[in-house]
Amino acid sequence: MKTVILGQGYVGLPVAMRAVDAGHDVIGFDVDIERSVRLGAGISHVEDVSTATLLAALATGRYQPTSDTEACAGFEVAVITVPTPLVEGNPDLSFVEEATEIVARALTRGATVILESTTYPGTTEELVLPILEKRSGLVAGIDFHLGYSPERIDPGNNQWTFANVPKIVAGIDSPSLDAVQAFYATLVERTVPVSSPSVAELVKLLENTFRHVNIALVNEFAMLANALDIDIWEAIDAAATKPFGFMQFTPGPGVGGHCLPVDPSYLSWQVRRRLDTPFRFIELANDVNGRMPDYVVGRVVAALNRKGKAANGSRLLLLGLAYKPNTSDTRGSPAAKVAERLVALGADVLVADPHVETHPIDEKVTRVDLTAEEIASSDAVIVLTDHDDFDFGLVLDEAGYVLDTRNRIRGPRVEQL
Repeated sequence: MKTVILGQGYVGLPVAMRAVDAGHDVIGFDVDIERSVRLGAGISHVEDVSTATLLAALATGRYQPTSDTEACAGFEVAVITVPTPLVEGNPDLSFVEEATEIVARALTRGATVILESTTYPGTTEELVLPILEKRSGLVAGIDFHLGYSPERIDPGNNQWTFANVPKIVAGIDSPSLDAVQAFYATLVERTVPVSSPSVAELVKLLENTFRHVNIALVNEFAMLANALDIDIWEAIDAAATKPFGFMQFTPGPGVGGHCLPVDPSYLSWQVRRRLDTPFRFIELANDVNGRMPDYVVGRVVAALNRKGKAANGSRLLLLGLAYKPNTSDTRGSPAAKVAERLVALGADVLVADPHVETHPIDEKVTRVDLTAEEIASSDAVIVLTDHDDFDFGLVLDEAGYVLDTRNRIRGPRVEQL
């Protein structure tokens, strides 16, 4: 089956690799020509897709990374996995629109089109469907199938992968649902059908809003507990012993990735647009989580003041640029915000992250390796991402002061968030 996966990023590339494994002939389309060339050379930019996996897919002859729209012609299934960022607080669906235009020009009778990009309820039927029909001259539900299946990929999670996480599937009608479900049944262990694309779109936003709100709750608890001189991490660990009615979430320097900083805002935007009412939980969670980088900076400044030092001129070593441990994913990372704010205060900011090769942080931030010399010469070490390959024993031995926002280490010179 000729399958086109539009977007070869953190979502699209794993989907493409799984589709190749399942025996599909896969066109991995991406508008980024350099990315397509690198993928064709066997160079993966996604840690969940190893070089060996990518080379094996290329060796089958059934994976073709490309930026040529003509390669999409004649597809049987097209899956849209392009980014859906926020621009000035509003959803930007321009990438979805552009991808849908490409699909529409290649669309033929009997084909199936699936949107995976996270978006607000109604996008599949109100945005994607009209573009497909207008540009192709075909009718959805009669000439071609259309559906939605939210992505559930968790970068760096080796236990729950694309293949074994249940896949929500939906179609604009029963035949479309059957087609969408039949496709994903070749890729995943279990599919979960729902009644409409809007329900499926809401499922994704519900999942991430749940996480966003609960992380905001424990972040606020962490700030209050610190002011009360109570160890929030001890309290969370104790609460987690309750076998019912409690789910453990932990505080941190903020939220990152595409999902948490962005997805709930899609729902909040849609609620305001359609119902003219605020979604107060989301807006409050955005406020709390958005303030966490400033709170971290405030804790660092206070610690320096206790040592008789100003932030201006202090040498500060940040551990981690990625938004989550053991990945190179820097999308929306709070670490970048912490670095920028410390630079603005006049600090000499250094960052160590063995997983991240390049990142558009402030040019005044210096990238370093985590060595005894770098640690010992720093006025403060701030743990922002607790990668397993950081030598935390070395940090404990050499650092004069540590602010650990992830509760990875404990010691007489370590403060927790």
